[in-house]
Amino acid sequence: MSTPHAPAHASAHAHDQHHDGPPPDGGHGHGSARGYVIGFLLSAVLTAIPFWLVMSGTLATQLTAVIVVALAFVQIIVHTVFFLHVNRQSEGGWTMLTMLFTLVIVAIVIAGSLWIMYHLNTNMMPMDGIGM
Repeated sequence: MSTPHAPAHASAHAHDQHHDGPPPDGGHGHGSARGYVIGFLLSAVLTAIPFWLVMSGTLATQLTAVIVVALAFVQIIVHTVFFLHVNRQSEGGWTMLTMLFTLVIVAIVIAGSLWIMYHLNTNMMPMDGIGM
């Protein structure tokens, strides 16, 4: 037979178990001072390198543009990991899944926009002798 206090004790015990120990993400979900400093230093370096490449003009324009874009993508990843704390452990992996879904949608929109602009440009009427 159960006593009237058993359900309250069981729920209090379950409540205590829920809050005992580290959070589900291992305590790393909110970041640390060390993580923020590392993220800041990486961001500063990933900003300084493209700035130096553009200002010095040591490489060809196309190669400089490719390097700048590549470092921009690396910087997006640094910001996502160190400042937004998106990883496989946080919130059971849902933040990572949401980020991947967002990246897929953005890639589709960008690729579609570039495809449309390219085909509009190639299919436009020449404007050489019109109007003037």
